[in-house]
Amino acid sequence: MWHEEDLVRMADNAEPRSVSSFMDPFKGVLVDYLMPESCYDEFFLNFNLLDVPCLKIVLSKGLGIGIILGSVMVKLPQILKLMAARSAEGLSFKSVLLELLAITGTMAYSIANKFPFSSWGEALFLMLQTVTIGFLIQKYGGRTGSGVLFLLVYFSLLLLLLSPVTPTAVVTSMQAFNMPAIIIGRLIQAATNFQNGHTGQLSAISVFLLFAGSLARIFTSIQETGDTLMASTYVISSTCNGIIATQVLFYWNRSPQTKQKKKKKRE
Repeated sequence: MWHEEDLVRMADNAEPRSVSSFMDPFKGVLVDYLMPESCYDEFFLNFNLLDVPCLKIVLSKGLGIGIILGSVMVKLPQILKLMAARSAEGLSFKSVLLELLAITGTMAYSIANKFPFSSWGEALFLMLQTVTIGFLIQKYGGRTGSGVLFLLVYFSLLLLLLSPVTPTAVVTSMQAFNMPAIIIGRLIQAATNFQNGHTGQLSAISVFLLFAGSLARIFTSIQETGDTLMASTYVISSTCNGIIATQVLFYWNRSPQTKQKKKKKRE
């Protein structure tokens, strides 16, 4: 007959031992923000670091977080440049309005469809910075009152749009309208640059960061949302941002001052 101690020892040996990993102290953060638990197990318990589906998830999540963190400051150089020059020469208010419409549409559509914050979070920070730029354009154009009215009207409409009162069909229609809004807005800015013969107070840093961010968003929107409308919007946005970035490079050494000097020489 088996002794009681032997039975207890056999029962203990029969219980599966939990496998631990050196990354266990960081598991909570990794699983919450970068990967599902199945991918954590694949990477750090099975040591399969080349699992393609999990690599895609981690790359998409990482890019999304990077884009959101970058978006906090992506238009800050533009804002600082406007404030330093106390001028908004070269910036089109109509273009800013259309860009703001596109950003707001993406944000509202993502919230309505409960997409993960990592797939659209930069829209929130871009919205706040774009609104600031719109106000500064009005202020430095001698229309501070219009700028304040612009802020009041926009945030009132935003609250209405995000409220349960607004039908989902309206939000979806706004997202669909994003593509023509982005195209028209960017073309207006491109035409302004062409007519002026320079990019004025446009910040090269902000332009290039927006271009890079929209390119990365094509992948993350496909990976995280699977939404064709979202992905198409970022394809169009990348193309249009690429046009502006090309103009910034083309007009790199040109400014309002150099253009005035050339005019004086001709006279």
